[in-house]
Amino acid sequence: GAGLAAAAVAAAGAYFLYGKRGAQNRKKVRGWMLKAKGEILERLEQVKDLNREKYEEIVDAVIKRYRGVKGLDGREISRLVTELKGYWGNISRARGSAAPKRRPARKRRRTS
Repeated sequence: GAGLAAAAVAAAGAYFLYGKRGAQNRKKVRGWMLKAKGEILERLEQVKDLNREKYEEIVDAVIKRYRGVKGLDGREISRLVTELKGYWGNISRARGSAAPKRRPARKRRRTS
């Protein structure tokens, strides 16, 4: 459940930092952003039944602490929130693929 979701977020973060444009992205990423992402991952690991609402609540709660910090650009914070909330699609797909759903058996046609 949550461990898989955390792994999906970590994978998305790793792609962001080490993918095709990773070098460019690493220059842009600030220390506080990495710390915020780490805090979010820690909270995700504690959640048993993760859904979109809980995920967004966690993101909002962690980011709220950074909004009042002097020297942080509000636009950067907003972009990070948008980026993090955008990961939900990847997380939900990763969670869905971890527990494959069984298809009902197809009825066979009788040939007479």
